[in-house]
Amino acid sequence: MSLTKEIPQPADPIDIIESAKKWCGTPYRHQASAFGQGADCLGLVRGVWRDVVGAEPVNIPPYSPDWVELRQDDPLLAAAQKFLLPIDKKSRAPGHVLLFRIMPGSAVKHMGIQSSEHRFIHAYAGQHVCENWLSNWWRSRLVAVFAFPKKEIL
Repeated sequence: MSLTKEIPQPADPIDIIESAKKWCGTPYRHQASAFGQGADCLGLVRGVWRDVVGAEPVNIPPYSPDWVELRQDDPLLAAAQKFLLPIDKKSRAPGHVLLFRIMPGSAVKHMGIQSSEHRFIHAYAGQHVCENWLSNWWRSRLVAVFAFPKKEIL
């Protein structure tokens, strides 16, 4: 028996992108993660996790639309660091999870999944899950990049 911990491998980016694209058109619904019925940005990532990795590792507590403005910590970033695999921002690629800090100095409030070199899939209020241009505006707010872990086969 080896005492060294195995380094988790990333999930297949093709599977991630295919899963995320299926969610396109799902209406925006705060706190939801129901394919075709409603999702917010976290709900999209949770749905892709279920499809590609398996059961979610934790239950998500209720959160208000302004939850980030009411906190001093950075819970979305902390959760990503706990459950996803960190990637250098310069190495971002299709299939990676992108985290954004909308206001300088505030907590991470938005996330999406990179779908091609210059596009990403996300959900935001007043819209639906959609694929958009990863413009300079979004890239300037990119805080962290992560990969989904590969599903462990027992």
